[in-house]
Amino acid sequence: MRALIQRTSGATVSIDGQAVGEIGKGLVVFVCAMRGDGEDQSAWLARKTVNLRIFRDQAGRMNRSLLDVAGAALVVSQFTLAAETKGNRPGFSTAASPEAGEPLYEHFATQIRSHGVAVATGSFGADMAVSLVNDGPVTIWLDTTTQ
Repeated sequence: MRALIQRTSGATVSIDGQAVGEIGKGLVVFVCAMRGDGEDQSAWLARKTVNLRIFRDQAGRMNRSLLDVAGAALVVSQFTLAAETKGNRPGFSTAASPEAGEPLYEHFATQIRSHGVAVATGSFGADMAVSLVNDGPVTIWLDTTTQ
């Protein structure tokens, strides 16, 4: 699985102009299941996400995790993280099928919740608009193939 994580002071995901998920301080997590991924990859990615020390401590250093700051997570499915860009038109053949990807997306959100983190989500496969304030800016790329 792949995730693009952005530290935020606030974020909203909307569908057809209607907000369906909103958080304050925390992380926006764009997540993509890849072909061959399973619940083990989803659980690892969730643990890594909630424990990643990318929030400032009292000295201003990135030394605190989402758990340490009692932040929330906005989890948004984004199959385009699987983009293959050899040519000018991206290909997405390495992304999991929607039938395999959606349960892994849901599992990932459930795993984040299991750590005591408040989670808001978008809607798998929907055309969504995400609005966020990237705090820092801090943006981190995670991929379970590098675990």
